[in-house]
Amino acid sequence: MSSSIDVKIHHVTPADANIFSELGFSGEEAQQLFLDAEREVEQLIALKQQLMQEIAIWIDEHKLKQADAALKLNISRPRVSDVVNHKTNKFTLDALVMMLVRLGKPVTLQVG
Repeated sequence: MSSSIDVKIHHVTPADANIFSELGFSGEEAQQLFLDAEREVEQLIALKQQLMQEIAIWIDEHKLKQADAALKLNISRPRVSDVVNHKTNKFTLDALVMMLVRLGKPVTLQVG
């Protein structure tokens, strides 16, 4: 018995399009939603960069090689390189927070 799935693409959203317009929101509302989403992404990236910087500083202060830092952080050596090189798209906030906790640097969040 053979089964097949018929998959047809009916619409492709261009990479530079406003996804909210594509979803049918009015022009003004789509623009506001897009700007809000962009702001949230920028804030998330800034938070990740700050946490990554703290980890990189700790590694530098302790004069650790990436392999030694990997053992302490409980991650692979290439992942340490990703942290030190601020590859924010490769980590979640919680993963970075847990790395800092493993280093004895608990993270405190403040809502302003």
